[in-house]
Amino acid sequence: MATVTALSSGIHPEQRGLLFWMDRVVKELEHVRSSPDPDAVHDLRVAIRRCRSVAAVMEEVDPDPAWPEMRKVARKLFRGLGALRDAQVMDEWVKKLAPETDPVRMQLQSRFESSEPGLQESALRAAGKFDQKSWKRLERNLRQRSRLVPAGSLAAECLALERFESAKELHAKALRTEKSNPWHALRIGLKRFRYTVENLLPEKYVAWTDNLKRLQDLLGEIHDLDVLTALVRKSDSVESEESRKAWEDAMANERHQRMETYRQLTLGKTSLWYEWRAGLPTNGRVEEAAMARLRATARAVDPRPYRTSQVSRIALATFDALRRADSASSLSGGSLRRVLMGAARLHGVGANAADGSPQKAARKFLLDLPIPPGWSQEEWEQLAFAVRFHRGAEPKGKSGPFSRLSTEQQENVRALAGILRFARALRKCGVESGAGFRAEKSADAIVLRVPGLADDVVTAARLAAGKHLLEEFLHTTLIVKPAVKQEKVVPLPERQIPEFSVASD
Repeated sequence: MATVTALSSGIHPEQRGLLFWMDRVVKELEHVRSSPDPDAVHDLRVAIRRCRSVAAVMEEVDPDPAWPEMRKVARKLFRGLGALRDAQVMDEWVKKLAPETDPVRMQLQSRFESSEPGLQESALRAAGKFDQKSWKRLERNLRQRSRLVPAGSLAAECLALERFESAKELHAKALRTEKSNPWHALRIGLKRFRYTVENLLPEKYVAWTDNLKRLQDLLGEIHDLDVLTALVRKSDSVESEESRKAWEDAMANERHQRMETYRQLTLGKTSLWYEWRAGLPTNGRVEEAAMARLRATARAVDPRPYRTSQVSRIALATFDALRRADSASSLSGGSLRRVLMGAARLHGVGANAADGSPQKAARKFLLDLPIPPGWSQEEWEQLAFAVRFHRGAEPKGKSGPFSRLSTEQQENVRALAGILRFARALRKCGVESGAGFRAEKSADAIVLRVPGLADDVVTAARLAAGKHLLEEFLHTTLIVKPAVKQEKVVPLPERQIPEFSVASD
């Protein structure tokens, strides 16, 4: 049962970001240490849960170890308070559902009263062991990293959309049954969506907070009733048999009422899920939001962002020039350019790998990330392979993960990785942008004219190595030439034509 709390009253949602909740954990911890009453325990768990939820979201963007460390530091305290909080909640329900003389109530309350001192002692012990120094250090470290995804940004919208889609799937599963596990999973999914919106989309949260909290409370009470039902069924005294049956009927009725209320709020044209979805990116904006999330990851892990930006511009210019020249039919596909854009943004993610191959580490890191909204599994795998093979050994189809791709996927990876390799070579040759790239296709070769390209032996050697994989994809020779500067034509002044008068006869 949800308790009334003043934890965040008077605080505007825009001020309730990660740092607010981390600071709140310390303040609520003092309240619990002085008196572990239901409100104090609830408020501390709420503050911890919000911090852990933000960390879980940010880990999808930023692999910095401070995020999982923050969750780990708070985990023992959160769990240490859990048993006491559960007992407090169950006690409130028992008092609500039956009179004092009810034998099941008496049995349950006796159990709660006997276990409460031990649970309080365990909670206080967990509160006493909480490492506040580490918490404060993490707060300082995460102050800057939390800015990788500014509140209200496209990247923030993307993360909220991911949480929404996940919760919506759980909603659909729960509606197909009345079993407890799917409804409990939905409760957790909705809670994660709510906390993500609260921290990353504060303006949306102002409009949605009442309905989000209402659904969360309904799902929380359904879960409480499921837990209480299991406790009641363990009541084994003979005189409580009739009372136990009455309890089960009463709890089933309470549970059914809350499920029906949830359905009324979430089904049909007035569904709250439709309202929330309408406030998140749709159509072409989904792709923009997904790319913003990838840029946030690049900012988090790329030690050379300026170099990466240069390579990205050159790679996209090369792709566009080759596509305009009809160099390969696969380049005209709808999503390949988007995959190249993502791979170009992220090709530097493995640069700080401690040991082993940085390219292999980059591929593993990318495959561990959630697939961005609007992307397919196949596209995301192609991106990861493109980053894997953008330098170092070229992909071989005989063994390893690459060999398990379809022929079409392998060709796409060769195209993407080949263009990235070529773009890196051009940057090393002094090309700084992709402006003015122009390709011409003939029967024997493709000629790519590049503005600002030096015509010397060193450049030729670098380009020969950098274009090999791209030539393998194109199945023809790629000739790279400096673009011919167009001489500026200065118009000649108009010749003055003398005026003649026509004499009359």
